[in-house]
Amino acid sequence: MKTEEVMELYRKYVMNTYTRLPISLSRGKGSRVWDLEQREYLDFFPGWGVSCLGHCYPKVTSRIKEQAKRLIHVSNNYYHHLQARLAKKIINLSFPGKVFFCNSGAEANESAFKLARLYGEGKRFEIIAFENSFHGRTLATLSATGQRKYQEGFEPLLPGFVHIPFNDIEAVKRAINEKTVAVIIELIQGEGGVRVADFAFVKELYRLCQEKKILLIVDEVQTGMGRTGKLFCYQHYGVTPDMMTLAKSLGGGLPIGAMVAKEEIADYFKPGMHASTFGGSPLVCKTALAVLEAIERENLLKNCYEMGDYLKGKLKMLKEKFNFIREIRGMGLMLAMELDILGKPIVEECLKRGLLINCTQDKVLRIMPAINVKKKEIDKAVKILEDVLKEQ
Repeated sequence: MKTEEVMELYRKYVMNTYTRLPISLSRGKGSRVWDLEQREYLDFFPGWGVSCLGHCYPKVTSRIKEQAKRLIHVSNNYYHHLQARLAKKIINLSFPGKVFFCNSGAEANESAFKLARLYGEGKRFEIIAFENSFHGRTLATLSATGQRKYQEGFEPLLPGFVHIPFNDIEAVKRAINEKTVAVIIELIQGEGGVRVADFAFVKELYRLCQEKKILLIVDEVQTGMGRTGKLFCYQHYGVTPDMMTLAKSLGGGLPIGAMVAKEEIADYFKPGMHASTFGGSPLVCKTALAVLEAIERENLLKNCYEMGDYLKGKLKMLKEKFNFIREIRGMGLMLAMELDILGKPIVEECLKRGLLINCTQDKVLRIMPAINVKKKEIDKAVKILEDVLKEQ
């Protein structure tokens, strides 16, 4: 089958909910992927950050094969050891509490909102969120998202969410009232343009939440699992959230979400109050354990930190060469290049030359390679990007 044939099938049978690039990928290995015509690409935005270990990481795929032969899915009315082990692993690596498993970041955030409302006991239910944030596509997570472009056409939105400017502690103080139960924050706003939370702001936000007994929910759907050089982004800031949401990289390519809450908050959930049919299946839990094992055993946090510095340095060199590059920002291997010109044509030309990157907010190139990326792969990617920028 050829790419054009696949595109025609999509036009006839698949809902038009994505802006797709004109390639059909058929296989991948590490940071490389190939399309149906066997053209090779360097993937520096693998699966919107899902494939943190690159594509088809051997130790992960072997665990998937092993578990698929044994047991794929069981009802959450039964116990199974892999979910228990994964929950314990996540808690040991983060903070004392309990885990709810689901299938995506949106579901993880939904569960956090429901738990926060239970915690508010009917008296407090408002959740403060930030402008330019992105928390998911369900009605509740869309209501929490601080970007009108995603909300238009889906009104009325769910009440109970208040949006304020990012990195503005005075705005937080003004927004807090007797109905406020929680604050949700992405410490790096990925879809919002890879905007990093100020350290002083986060420290004061944490102090304020503690003082007012307001829950601090950290959305680590994109920043978690080593993307920033630490396993979880909040660990850079010296604070501990009351709740944390995970997805994307946790499953190494398979769909999984998780909401982590401190024990005294988690226990507000009682049997029958919340559920997820496919959440935390044996197959995805086995895979997630393999991902965490790889990150630990192969010292990938160190690689992410070092390669992140290396890539950021290379991008800053490009900034010195091209006056339409406004800023290089980010943390670890979650980086962005903000431009004074539109980024879409650059993404499309990079695609033609064998490099996959992303554009968000019209003028922000988002670059998020696998955390085990190699220096020679970075060199190749930056060379392609530089050649494209020369033609702008």
